[in-house]
Amino acid sequence: MSRKAIALKLVTVAVIGALALAACSKSPDSGASAAPGDASKAGGLMSIIVNDPSNPYWQTEGNVAKAEAEKLGYKATVGASKGDTNTESNLIDTAITNKSVAIILDPANASGSIGAVKKAVAANIPVIIVNAEINQEGLAKAQLVSNNAQGAALGAQQWVKDMGETGNYVELLGSPSDNNAATRSNGFNTVLSQYPNLKKVGSQVADWDRTKGHDKMQSMLQANPNITGVISGNDEMALGAIAALKEAGKLSNVKIGGFDGSPDAIAAIKAGELQYTVLQPVATFAAKALDEADSFVKTGKTGAATEKQLFDCILVTKANVGDYTSPFTLSSK
Repeated sequence: MSRKAIALKLVTVAVIGALALAACSKSPDSGASAAPGDASKAGGLMSIIVNDPSNPYWQTEGNVAKAEAEKLGYKATVGASKGDTNTESNLIDTAITNKSVAIILDPANASGSIGAVKKAVAANIPVIIVNAEINQEGLAKAQLVSNNAQGAALGAQQWVKDMGETGNYVELLGSPSDNNAATRSNGFNTVLSQYPNLKKVGSQVADWDRTKGHDKMQSMLQANPNITGVISGNDEMALGAIAALKEAGKLSNVKIGGFDGSPDAIAAIKAGELQYTVLQPVATFAAKALDEADSFVKTGKTGAATEKQLFDCILVTKANVGDYTSPFTLSSK
């Protein structure tokens, strides 16, 4: 056999061997189990889990996140845990079964949601936490939350001015399973404790809910009919308190502060029923969460310097309420 023929035969054998090796190394499901950072996963399913979309805050969170996901070229679903960890766990299972490329989660419980997040992590699905934290770092790829301590101090300082630094008041608190409730209450008290003529005569947990806010306000009014102030951990509870005070014919004598920046709170400010609200930039960080999820899917990195990211809150009063341009958004000038 000539040297030319031998060389041709060797080349042929090498090519066949390379093709066989490539075929053996490629799993039939390799596309479905691609690791984070594989750009081929872009365009898959983003599963978004919020608390309760009957609350305009969480409704906006879900709507903005879904719109941003679709803008980035993904399919998106929005589920609601209603603050129940079992429901949340089932929603995580569904996201895993549906081969979601990422999960955006507003956790139902700071500690109780950790197990659900661990399930997603074990399934190699990145989790981005929004709004409320979980009590363990290193599981979620990012946690994007309002700067609740900053917002609480901002609101309390305004409320002190509205109260004239004196009077008996009550406080409405959010759900104890949400770290935000304690952070806001502690922030309020840090400021208010500096004013000895402001006396807290009652406090009740109303779980972020308007109806509960109404009922708890009624109860506190019976015990303290001459209060002149209500400071609330969110707008829904504050709006419930306003309804109760209206029914009792006492609203004109009571200064009320809210927290969230909901459209109904803005209307109450314009009507002179609510002194202020502390706007949480949920529309901003809900969109940002999707951007970071998209980055992680494509590159294996969120692009953020730290896991926990704080977004400063903004005070809304009668003076700047006209700058409110869309739900939970204040225009910049």
